[in-house]
Amino acid sequence: MASSSALSVSLLLLSLFSGEFLAVVNGQRTWCVAKPSSNEQTLLANINYACSQVDCRILRRDCPCFSPDNLISHASVAMNLYYRANGCNKWNCDFRNSGLIVLSDPSYEDCVYE
Repeated sequence: MASSSALSVSLLLLSLFSGEFLAVVNGQRTWCVAKPSSNEQTLLANINYACSQVDCRILRRDCPCFSPDNLISHASVAMNLYYRANGCNKWNCDFRNSGLIVLSDPSYEDCVYE
């Protein structure tokens, strides 16, 4: 009988090679955020695309994720909303290679990433 860690590694490899990247990797949740190296044009395009597909009201002024009012923060929230709504597949966080899947919860203060 396979050990639990060997089974976890096998399931992770199976999910990667089958083309699916689950919201849980090796027992940990994942989130999608904008790469810090992304330029403003890319971040704005990501916000516009993601928010045309999912509800981004959480980014409105006086809402929990409006502050800090900057493109990298807003893009990260919007990209994660899109990533979650579309099954947490690795390709749902690509955004023309400007997305990054992370294992650390990027939530802050009252802004809770799903």
